[in-house]
Amino acid sequence: MSGLRDQLSYAAYAAGWGAVKKLPEPVAVRLGRTIADIAWKRRGKGVLRLESNYARVLPDASPERLMELSRAGMRSYLRYWMESFRLPAWSKERIKGGFEPEGLHHLTDGLAAGRGVVLALPHLANWDLAGAWVTTRMETPFTTVAERLKPEKLYDRFVAYREGLGMEVLPHSGGTAFGTLARRLRDGGLVCLVAERDLSASGVEVTFFGETTRMPAGPALLAQQTGALLLPVTLWYDGSPVMRGRVHPPVEVPASGTRTEKTSVMTQALADAFATGIADHPEDWHMLQRLWLADLEPRPGPPAEDPSAAARDGAARRDDRVRRDDQVRPGERS
Repeated sequence: MSGLRDQLSYAAYAAGWGAVKKLPEPVAVRLGRTIADIAWKRRGKGVLRLESNYARVLPDASPERLMELSRAGMRSYLRYWMESFRLPAWSKERIKGGFEPEGLHHLTDGLAAGRGVVLALPHLANWDLAGAWVTTRMETPFTTVAERLKPEKLYDRFVAYREGLGMEVLPHSGGTAFGTLARRLRDGGLVCLVAERDLSASGVEVTFFGETTRMPAGPALLAQQTGALLLPVTLWYDGSPVMRGRVHPPVEVPASGTRTEKTSVMTQALADAFATGIADHPEDWHMLQRLWLADLEPRPGPPAEDPSAAARDGAARRDDRVRRDDQVRPGERS
């Protein structure tokens, strides 16, 4: 059964790539909005989760406001997909004119100094377009990471798609990927990581909109180990065909503390920068999955004699449940 689902998933994405990129842009825009509205009206699991997540961002919002926001969120999400399907067919001039970031000097100064730079960003607007702009407008290659998801040939197609835009894509394979990223940074290169969702046992606990979640330790660890500059980035749409963005000031490595303590402080600083961008443009935050730990209830299990073992078992069951029931879609995590 899972094999059939994988085949259908691949067929759907392949059809999107093949057909949408050939459409005139106004037609593609209307199609994306229509699909978004149909999905929103069905009130499926993803839409309800989106509203639940928005309720954390805007705790005083009424149910009507959250529904209005989730409709805008689905339209933004489908804009991401329509643009991504069409990006390989965009001219260089179209890509160069499709994104206008502010605070770019933080990035250019860091690269000019030869330090290496880590750009960390949440799932806001279209991170693939931002990446294509960097490789095209700035003529700067970079390295990123993609989680290996099923079906395998869909993962391979996403890798080929991003490599075609000028990105080096590494599989998410623990220390191997980390070591390659560190070498790129020591050589003065650029690394880009989508970094607001990590529900594995290795994630760093942070406070995000007043509640606890886990975010990846990788960006902070890479900055510490290589001396690279760590820059948060947030993106948004403003109603025009051009996407906007902001490169935030650097997250500094604390002068004192253990590596774990420094990583915690730096990851919290990233979370705070992400929260600023998400609060300003919540409709462009494409988080259709569970994020906060309070939403991840451990499954009941047999009692354990060792309390620490029970805690570990509970976390393992919870994380396994998330991986099965709330898996990130291909292309959504870099």
